Amino acid sequence: MLEIEPELISIIEGPTPDFRPSPYLWFQSILEGPEDTEVVMCELRTLNGDDIVDRCRRAWLEGRPVKLDYPDYLRLRRQIDVVAMRLQNLDDGPMIVLWLRQPYGQAEEERFDGGDDDFSL
Repeated sequence: MLEIEPELISIIEGPTPDFRPSPYLWFQSILEGPEDTEVVMCELRTLNGDDIVDRCRRAWLEGRPVKLDYPDYLRLRRQIDVVAMRLQNLDDGPMIVLWLRQPYGQAEEERFDGGDDDFSL
């Protein structure tokens, strides 16, 4: 079986994205499926937002997935499915808002795994 190559939005430098719960509850109903997932969002500054949006639209039209490729708190590479995006032109420059499908509870696990404060023997 031929594996479909996803379109990647890669974060090369910078901190781990701040994934927040999406305030739009209707996203959750559209993305129901066999896995327990939640819709989270993040905002990313970019210099080439129009190019990223065009690449992602083409991928979705071709039936390919779009994934955010980012470093986690341990600087390991992770990927998460992008389900929607919006480009905003702000006074400070372009920013992409991404809505992502994340396994339920993963955001809390990563927050707790990222610090050394909870270390105990």
